[in-house]
Amino acid sequence: MPWTIHKLSDSTVLSHINGLVRRNHRRTRPLMWAAAGLLLAGSGWVLVTGLYARSELLAARHDLETLRNTVTAPPSPVSTAGDTTDRGARTEAAARSAAAHAARAHRLTTGPAWYVAAHLPRLGGPLETFRGTAKAVDRLTGEVLPAVVRTVGNLTDDAGAGGGHLNLSELRRAAPALEQASRQVAAARTEAHRLPRRTWLPAVDRVRDQLLSRLDRMAPALEDAATGARLLPPMLGADGPRRYLLVFQNPAESRGTGGMPGAHAVLTADRGALELTHFGSDAEMVGARPEVDLGSEFAAMYGRGDSVNTWANSNMSPHFPYAARIWSATWLYQSGERVDGVLALDPAALARLLAASGPALTADGTVVTADNVVDLSERTNYVTHTDQVKRKAYLLDVARAAAGRLLTAAEDPQRRPSLLLGLYVLLGNGQVTAWSAHAKEQQELESHPVGGSLPRRPEPYAGLVVNNAAGTKLDYYLDRTLDWYPGRCTADGREVTVKAVFSNGAPSAGLPAYVTDRLDKPPYPTRQGDNRLLVSYFATGGAHLVKAALDGRPARLTPGVERGHPVYTFDVEVPAGSSRTLTLHLLEPPADHGPFVFHQRLPRPLRARVHPSPGGCPGA
Repeated sequence: MPWTIHKLSDSTVLSHINGLVRRNHRRTRPLMWAAAGLLLAGSGWVLVTGLYARSELLAARHDLETLRNTVTAPPSPVSTAGDTTDRGARTEAAARSAAAHAARAHRLTTGPAWYVAAHLPRLGGPLETFRGTAKAVDRLTGEVLPAVVRTVGNLTDDAGAGGGHLNLSELRRAAPALEQASRQVAAARTEAHRLPRRTWLPAVDRVRDQLLSRLDRMAPALEDAATGARLLPPMLGADGPRRYLLVFQNPAESRGTGGMPGAHAVLTADRGALELTHFGSDAEMVGARPEVDLGSEFAAMYGRGDSVNTWANSNMSPHFPYAARIWSATWLYQSGERVDGVLALDPAALARLLAASGPALTADGTVVTADNVVDLSERTNYVTHTDQVKRKAYLLDVARAAAGRLLTAAEDPQRRPSLLLGLYVLLGNGQVTAWSAHAKEQQELESHPVGGSLPRRPEPYAGLVVNNAAGTKLDYYLDRTLDWYPGRCTADGREVTVKAVFSNGAPSAGLPAYVTDRLDKPPYPTRQGDNRLLVSYFATGGAHLVKAALDGRPARLTPGVERGHPVYTFDVEVPAGSSRTLTLHLLEPPADHGPFVFHQRLPRPLRARVHPSPGGCPGA
């Protein structure tokens, strides 16, 4: 049958199309209403659950504040064993409550509605950040916090067998859990960095920034805790007695690792029980000829100061393992005893620990507290003890009293939590440094702040190191600022300008002669209170100095290299009541971020500012 083609008019075609549209519209209208209803329902669900989740997160934050305040609160002078039990119960209750609130917040921000809303182009950014924050807090309170609270509770509730200051068996058992907690924090940190940086809701952006700030602090702290759980048991005598040389540094006369080495003690550790068996002053170390070879690079940098054979100059390098090896070898030369490691701390670290342990009492009745130990050690003793022998004996008595008080407090279950927390903070920020004569232990220590190591990594670095060159005790009055300015990128690298200012706030009269008398015998006239510094700038590996100026005039310098860092050293006279400005112009390898800034521990902290970069360098 042949096909018949009918020609339709335009009006007929339009009528047919309109009919189809009306029929389709009638059919799709319910679908459209259903979609609109789902959209409104989903939006309402996200809004309502979001408000509930926010409330849960605020409740979790309140619980965490309660937990922190409970752990860090100083013990009552009349506290009892029941108070310690109550503190532990309140700690566990706050941790459980925080975990429950965070888990509910996470559940409320999951599901299809939240998933779809968080992935909406442009609009979903705040929701993605909010649900990511809830997930991170749930992970931290549900998986990380229990391991930490359980470990701290077990360590502080029981000193361990044999009267030890720490339960080393419990610490060893806690190591796997702390390592897992460290991995969880690292994972949460990585996921948080992937959340949208900037959205259309600034309040949520601030939440992300706050979360990242906390995670950036927690990640290295948990890594340090896991390392401590691995290292402390053998280092504190779990597998046999250990002996350590404990050195007290005096930052009133600056050295690379902080202050000039002064009093020292021998600390023994046996199954967690600690004992101080010997105290001595720096006079014991004079004349020692230790057998230690730190290499040609060290000799080139510090040979003029005879750092190996001169106890007072033994820590001119900021790399603590160098000083520790010299001190260990010096003690061997003087006593015939080998030590398993070296520990170093200064009056500021003692102050942090005395805040937890309570005051100490010296033989002459002086009360040594967290508030006065720095001033006693770095200023007052020079005023009250003009006789050098009596002054050294007094400083030794202060060190003995403070150290003894700390060991006594470590046996007190009510004081142990805050004392351990203080020690943990000091180890984490490098105020207490440690070196081990055992190679595997030392390898781990060097990768953490407690090791006091000058890093060999190629990342940008800015290290301002001061060594007192006059033999005065005037660095108690020294202020330092460092400004690091990145510049444009060239074919030779990134231009960098470093500006360092040194201000001598010492009075020109009224200080004891021992504080102001100079041993350097300069060839130019000086006044009382004038100071002289050897200032070394440790630059990024591969950097080159273009020019340097002191107060705007070309500056003379001594170049060197230490552990891959170019080092530029300047002889700087700083008169009392004045400031000197050192400016360096460098070319550094391309990089798209600022440097790690080394903070030398002196009485007045370094004020450092890393200024923003105008843009990354190609190839960085």
